[in-house]
Amino acid sequence: MAAIIIDGVEIAKKVREDIALQVAELKEKGVTPGLAVILVGDNQASKTYVSMKEKACQQLGMHSVLIRLPETASQAELLAKIDELNNDEKIHGILVQLPLPKHIDEDAVIEAISPEKDVDGFHPVNVGKMMIGQDTYYPCTPYGVMVMLEHIGCDPAGKHAVVVGRSNIVGKPQGQLLLNKNATVTYCHSKTTDMAKYTKEADILVVAVGKRNVITAEHVKPGAVVIDVGMNRDEEGKLCGDVAFDEVKEIASYITPVPKGVGPMTITMLMHNTLKSARKTLSLK
Repeated sequence: MAAIIIDGVEIAKKVREDIALQVAELKEKGVTPGLAVILVGDNQASKTYVSMKEKACQQLGMHSVLIRLPETASQAELLAKIDELNNDEKIHGILVQLPLPKHIDEDAVIEAISPEKDVDGFHPVNVGKMMIGQDTYYPCTPYGVMVMLEHIGCDPAGKHAVVVGRSNIVGKPQGQLLLNKNATVTYCHSKTTDMAKYTKEADILVVAVGKRNVITAEHVKPGAVVIDVGMNRDEEGKLCGDVAFDEVKEIASYITPVPKGVGPMTITMLMHNTLKSARKTLSLK
């Protein structure tokens, strides 16, 4: 029997409906959740992502600010803008769209954002809180994966989860969030030998390496839940993931498609984190 398709669009829609209700309630109390996005340069993909974030804010009734800086902007200029936003009471979340121009230190930029407004969940303080199981802002894509697992009734506790990929944005935090939910976690990466040995043991397999068809049927345990975070293009220019979907869907119990899988959840969880930050400021008043 073919796997059940995990519809990221539908799950994101349900989560956003709940967020919209909470935003409306918060606005009645005098607080409008505000997200500021800084875009440096003219990277087309980044411009598209930023546009999607603006649209999501508008749909949910949030306050949205877009700050555009030229490719030639200095690191000092960018840090000054972040400092200004850190002190703006109308802004509850700050996101600097990555990647940045090569002359700007991404680590310095991420660390300049106030941890209380780091709705991307990349600041070392928030990463540290995640590591020790404290409540914080979780990176949006891994957080979205956890919500998807919850939606299909997949409790990671006691299960073997294998994460293919070790990026700071997806792979590493994904494994930690699964561990925090009491899964036994294995990481695989470019230096792993005989990767199928590990992936075939996975009850939950999350793949995030950015390489098409890195996971095929021979890598997957029958009945596994397969989450494909990859975003690539095939020879015809069509979007596809890291998993050979057509063959793996015949083995897995659940699988995410690309597109319309994990992607819609990322911006949704960004909105969730911004709402969460706004709620915290209300409690301080």
